[in-house]
Amino acid sequence: MSTQAAPSGTPRVAAPTRREQILKEAARLFAERGFHGVGVDEIGAAVGISGPGLYRHFAGKDAMLAELLVGISERLLAGGTARVAEAPDDPAALLAALVDGHIDFALDDRPLITLHDRELDRLRDADRRRVRRLQRQYAELWVAAVRQLHPATPESEARAAVHAVFGLLNSTPHLGSGLPGRDATEALLRRLAHGAFGALGAGPGAR
Repeated sequence: MSTQAAPSGTPRVAAPTRREQILKEAARLFAERGFHGVGVDEIGAAVGISGPGLYRHFAGKDAMLAELLVGISERLLAGGTARVAEAPDDPAALLAALVDGHIDFALDDRPLITLHDRELDRLRDADRRRVRRLQRQYAELWVAAVRQLHPATPESEARAAVHAVFGLLNSTPHLGSGLPGRDATEALLRRLAHGAFGALGAGPGAR
């Protein structure tokens, strides 16, 4: 979504495009009922257009799924790359920014996490390989930041820690209604993530 200036001069977020609305509702419905449990007509109805009208925006459900999963992988990598550029000489600030950015994703885009877990194998081979490549590049940004902050940590251990933290943060869809509220959940996830990375500097066998 683009931004534009409000009359007061304060930037505001523009209304989502119809294409963005379709993708948001498709992600929600796919996550709730499964890819094969949702019809094109239902997605169209959720955004107020007919099923056939939806084909003016997407070739079909497969195209929506690909754009959702490739798109979020691209956005995560782009966001991570921007954070690296903003904190080139401060690994602690960089890792904090990466954690905060991923927490925003984990709280705001929970349907996409569910979709990735359930439906990634439905993508065409080329799209699936692209998603995996983007994810590896994103993870390596984190690995580099962790090793800058904890230089004595072996690369394999840093990479394992990064993926463990991803698993922690990406658990949000499984928490259901147990989330204690956005601010409290964000603070909890932040403490847990930094606690996991902090354990790298505590030495072997630390308790």
